[in-house]
Amino acid sequence: MSLADRQLAAPGPPALAGSRLAVVQDQRARDAEAAEAAEAALELIDVSKVYGSGGGTLLALDKVSLSVAPGEFVCLIGASGCGKSTLLNLAAGLDTPTSGQVRADGQRVALMFQEPALFPWLTAAKNIEIALRARDAERSGPATWLTGMRKAWAWRNLRAALRARSTRKAQVRARTAELLGTVHLGGFGGKRPHELSGGMRQRVALARALAQDADVLLMDEPFGALDAMTRDLLHEELERICGERTLSVLFVTHNVREAARLGDRVIVLSSRPGRVIEEYTVPRQGQRRIDSAQVAELAAKMTDRLREEMSRHGN
Repeated sequence: MSLADRQLAAPGPPALAGSRLAVVQDQRARDAEAAEAAEAALELIDVSKVYGSGGGTLLALDKVSLSVAPGEFVCLIGASGCGKSTLLNLAAGLDTPTSGQVRADGQRVALMFQEPALFPWLTAAKNIEIALRARDAERSGPATWLTGMRKAWAWRNLRAALRARSTRKAQVRARTAELLGTVHLGGFGGKRPHELSGGMRQRVALARALAQDADVLLMDEPFGALDAMTRDLLHEELERICGERTLSVLFVTHNVREAARLGDRVIVLSSRPGRVIEEYTVPRQGQRRIDSAQVAELAAKMTDRLREEMSRHGN
């Protein structure tokens, strides 16, 4: 029995019943909040971000609180300049909040940008391998192999170290091939970015993000520059990958239909400073399509809410 239930069951004078009930309800609310926090893969608590100092300060985010549960796909929408990308940077650890907390306890977080940001001189496979090697270096320390080589300078031990390195290279190549297959680019590992279409480059960027074995994937308008057909195909791919890997996703977009198509929840931010002003839970009833009636209805509702907010601020 929880503390709240014990308090409610305890005997007492009738005059105290109302106050006891209020205390119990308050305790139950705190218990629920604690349970939700414990289950969250990512959580922002009263996060504010101020840029500049003195008279030139700019409040970008104002006491934003939101959470993403394990395996949940949360979309974030709002007018341009409302702080969506700032919020993702804070969640990724690329910036620190002025106040409030960002929690991703024990979770590996990866960020996928608006542009693929691939190294143009490397092949698709090598771009993914870089992420795999960076992950390994983070786990074991960047100088681990070099230190081991120095210690194993005797010929026999040196050969063993070289064999271990060769084995690791083979494992990286195999993992890279697996990731390319995951995003349906199995025959394109040897191509450089300029030899790939925009959609293919975004697939490579997605594979690179997945190479980090992330639990939480932060996505900053990754499909905004793509044509409608390619974007729809990548929606299906992303949905499939998230289902297979139980990824938690926080996805920023300007496209309300995209948010209604992908999200389990959609969170609306106000115009600057960004605050959470609305939240929509999206029921999953079979396969979603971006042109389905359910998606169109929700997108219309969210568009009306955004227009109301933008009109209020004169945007």
